[in-house]
Amino acid sequence: MAQAVQDKIIEIIAEQAVLDPSEVSTDMTIEELGLDSLGLVEAVFAIEEHFEINVPFNANDPAASEFDITSVKSMITAVQDLIKVQNG
Repeated sequence: MAQAVQDKIIEIIAEQAVLDPSEVSTDMTIEELGLDSLGLVEAVFAIEEHFEINVPFNANDPAASEFDITSVKSMITAVQDLIKVQNG
């Protein structure tokens, strides 16, 4: 399951960054991907829709949210945590 979640998140982020998924590594930051704020919002919406989760409203402020969007890896971890919480 964890690998499937990671692969899908990378696919979604790559689509928004206009990259091939093979060009996206978990170590990359949002800035390194070239995602602007609109692309990031679109990626978050697509993640929410695909995984049927609700990302906290303040996700763009890692200090105020448990959902960290600063890197691919942090987004994967945050989504996995939300899936666990929301699926009980």
